[in-house]
Amino acid sequence: MSAIDIVYLWVDGADPAWRARRQQAYAVWAENHAGKLALHGNVAGRYRDNGELRYNLRALEKFFPDHGHIYLVTDRQVPAWLRASARLSVIDHASLMPAGALPVFDSGHIESYLHHIPGLSERFLYFNDDVFLGAPFEPALWFGEADDGLSVFTESAPAPAFDSLRPDVAAPVNCATLSRHWLSAKYAGYEHAPCLYAHAPRPMLKSRLHELEALAPGMFASVRQTVFRTWQRPALLPDLVPRWMVYMGYAHQQILDPLHVASGADDASEALRQLVGRFGELPFFCINDTCDEAEDNDPRLLRVAASLQQLLPQPSSFELESA
Repeated sequence: MSAIDIVYLWVDGADPAWRARRQQAYAVWAENHAGKLALHGNVAGRYRDNGELRYNLRALEKFFPDHGHIYLVTDRQVPAWLRASARLSVIDHASLMPAGALPVFDSGHIESYLHHIPGLSERFLYFNDDVFLGAPFEPALWFGEADDGLSVFTESAPAPAFDSLRPDVAAPVNCATLSRHWLSAKYAGYEHAPCLYAHAPRPMLKSRLHELEALAPGMFASVRQTVFRTWQRPALLPDLVPRWMVYMGYAHQQILDPLHVASGADDASEALRQLVGRFGELPFFCINDTCDEAEDNDPRLLRVAASLQQLLPQPSSFELESA
């Protein structure tokens, strides 16, 4: 079996230089794109660094010590605590995307280039840093016994369906609508499953992403025109990619509801208690920052940080001792 590389997107929204770039870019973008911002598309919580990457690497080392190379995709930023390692490369946006597209603050745009990372293995796992491994990693569960046998995970709840993209729905719903439109037009036998894909580590095959990009260059070009997340140009990796792979026979779907913690929700305390109780048995879990414009010392965020420290107190080999 070939190596399974790891790809993370990471941003520190508190960095003054990065924050100035975001504010300047948004002022220009908003003036020319009135009404096009996606729901929650530019709230502080989307960019806030709550220490998730540090704990994500701890979970990775604990549950998948035989992982391949790690690629950390960032915008002129490196975590202050990160130790240089032969097993980890920092990939700056400028080395991955055209200069004319920068700066970019939409993850859907950024992730459309992941399969162009130089040296990336055929099989890789793509993580947002708020999605964690929660049990020993089983390659066969995610990638099957052969390189084309990967699994994609859907939630059990049926998803709302709309005939067109909408400004008032969550991004995953618009992603599913876009997928239905494109796949139905492309393949006469396509039948759309009324589900959403779980917010999970995403198993990917580099060659299949290149194949889809060649089949749908307009789709990739469209999402690569965004600067901020817009409801009119949904991301491709969360929904279109897995649906297309399933239709083509490159992947199979499984229902696997993650333990999802929304930090700003009323039930966050109970969800964190469940997480502590089930840690070590969950293939993955998500801690989503839904506190939007809260201050960094908000008790809800501190509660999440304390839970992560309780679960993963042992520093990884990617952390400086003094940090």
